[in-house]
Amino acid sequence: MEIDGKTRVVGIVADPIAHVRTPQLFNAAMARRGHNAVCVPLHVSAQQLPALLAGLAGCQNLAGLVVTIPHKEAVVTHCGELTPAARLVGAANVLRWSGVRGHWLGGNLDGDGFVAGLKACGHSLTDKRVLLLGAGGAGKAIAYAVGRERPAELVLHNRSMARAEEALARIAPALSGVLLRTGPADATNFDVVINATALGLKDGDPAPLPVETLRPGMLVCEAVMRDTALLAAARDRGAVAHAGQHMLDGQLVEMAGFFGLAL
Repeated sequence: MEIDGKTRVVGIVADPIAHVRTPQLFNAAMARRGHNAVCVPLHVSAQQLPALLAGLAGCQNLAGLVVTIPHKEAVVTHCGELTPAARLVGAANVLRWSGVRGHWLGGNLDGDGFVAGLKACGHSLTDKRVLLLGAGGAGKAIAYAVGRERPAELVLHNRSMARAEEALARIAPALSGVLLRTGPADATNFDVVINATALGLKDGDPAPLPVETLRPGMLVCEAVMRDTALLAAARDRGAVAHAGQHMLDGQLVEMAGFFGLAL
């Protein structure tokens, strides 16, 4: 890949940043299609996020931003326009600047990307009992997308259960007929477990639930883009481990399209 004065730039904004895998996959895809575009990591704290977005609004060769932990909910307040999915869940993981309208447009591809990644690996959520851990930006998007697959039950757990209740209240009107409730971090009696918390981003992070509740044959899914204690425990206990990278793979085409870089 050769970078020159015509290169379009996509930034991925996160804190921490070392775990991200988007630049590798995105840049390989751009090279395959012959696009003069590059994705670069931007390590930005929550305190500096407003200054970053204000400054990048004037960057004419910026194709857009990929947004990840912990900024997905915070960026919504800086957007003048949101896609329906981003508006529903109150979080965005992709942004692009509209020079004509003079504001950021925010979208959310996490949920659809997660489900697409599952389907690409031959997994279905229909009529399954699903435990989802985490009610942040990614968790809400995944909850909405999982609910659209008509599971037998979707149970949401969060460290703050009030936050979990708030997340379900936000998505429930769009998921009529789906059994939604909050519950403990216990995989007993579930077919699918999904980790959408930040646990696993750092070396030494514990699993987000008691691993002794995992059982052979169940599907254990990550949203974190690295191998984690949860995935290791799932494999040790005979469960099917589904890595977080599948969620990124599932949304890469839509992400590129959002930035005007069709794959």
